[in-house]
Amino acid sequence: MMDLSWIQLGVVAFIFVWSGFVRSGLGFGGALFTLPFLLLIYNDPLIFLPIISLHLLFFAGLTLVQAELGKKDADSTSVNWQFVRFALLVMLVPKLAGVIGLLVLPTALMNLIIFSLIAAYSLTYILGKPLQSNSWVVDIAFLITAAYISGTSLIGGPLVIAVAMRHIKPQEFRNTLFVIWWILVSIKLCAFVIAGVDIQLINALWLLPFAAIGHLIGHRFHSQLLQRDSASFYRILGWVLLGTSVVGISQALA
Repeated sequence: MMDLSWIQLGVVAFIFVWSGFVRSGLGFGGALFTLPFLLLIYNDPLIFLPIISLHLLFFAGLTLVQAELGKKDADSTSVNWQFVRFALLVMLVPKLAGVIGLLVLPTALMNLIIFSLIAAYSLTYILGKPLQSNSWVVDIAFLITAAYISGTSLIGGPLVIAVAMRHIKPQEFRNTLFVIWWILVSIKLCAFVIAGVDIQLINALWLLPFAAIGHLIGHRFHSQLLQRDSASFYRILGWVLLGTSVVGISQALA
């Protein structure tokens, strides 16, 4: 992978363990909670976003298949398909616009945008004031913004979650989001292929076992997260993200 030292490669592998953990445990955050750390090692999002995208397709698909096979009866469901249809109808066009922005904007500007967005998200976690929607107008505005951000950097999750919290049950949360992520990320990868971007298949494969370790740990953590207050976890994570983003913004400006 690129021209990284063995120490840097080890750090990248550890970050992908973390990526698998947060994606499986929280249902989102595979990019949001890992991309800033990866960009401090190598500051080109077009290297890491295809890898994160391929991992998401694999693990989200695996989780959804397991959920389908584990249904207790034919009428039960862990996916809110009504919300999936609504979200995708709103998000598809701005998602494509975001992908185009990722491909044409300078790398330094993209990094500045990514770190600035993550810094803004981190403040909501630190203050214990997560983004919230209280109307259909705000729902649509959040989804359009999230789709564009997701198109550029895969970090639109908190905005989608703000909308999802109004419409879906906790037990439907992760799998419903995984369906949405799977479809949106598939579009992003197709756009990468059409544009001739290297999708980093070899790097995605050798990092897959590390992400799998995190996925298994996060899968066990997920059920506990539904039963307890996770405010402290998010607050600590917010401070870490804020510190990382400040460093990243400084580098991008330099």
